Amino acid sequence: MAGSVHEMIARRVARFVDRAPDWDAFADARVEGYRRAQHRFIGVGASGKADASAIPAEHFTLSVMFVPPGQGNAAHTHEVEEVFFILEGKVMVFLEDGAGNRAEAVLGPWDCVSCPANVIHGFQNVGLEPAYLQVMLGKARPALMAYVDGDLQRRREEHLTNVIPAASVQAPGGKNAQAGSGRGPDSRAASRVRGAE
Repeated sequence: MAGSVHEMIARRVARFVDRAPDWDAFADARVEGYRRAQHRFIGVGASGKADASAIPAEHFTLSVMFVPPGQGNAAHTHEVEEVFFILEGKVMVFLEDGAGNRAEAVLGPWDCVSCPANVIHGFQNVGLEPAYLQVMLGKARPALMAYVDGDLQRRREEHLTNVIPAASVQAPGGKNAQAGSGRGPDSRAASRVRGAE
């Protein structure tokens, strides 16, 4: 065991109030219909971005997505299993095969779906309120997602090299997406967490 248990717990606890929502975590998040904010807890997921505040991943990644109504993500695949666990909201999840067949299910709080490796999948918030999803990927450093849409696939690394300044990233509805702004996804959760202390 490297270091004391006190040093270990200091590095292995991640609090939601300390997570910064990243509205530019994925190439598709720049496209209307796919806007969402990633809060990284363990590893960086399939964003490919460095995040020193995340707990280092050893075998899997874990993040929380804030998804406004009507938003979701583009159809994509990963080389590993991906799990969507709904914390709040009403989310439609889908799986597709290469022949265009699609199966959908609407999930609510405490429901989840496990998307197998290399199977096309995605989600959309079909509720009237924002949704929070816990997302896990079955590898410490998964590759960037592979998009079904050819244009998104060609641009899938764009968010890593052409970074939008945080101050200019706007959440849907014109709310500033910066952490600690008192508006947007971080303020609601922060007040909920503070109320639990």
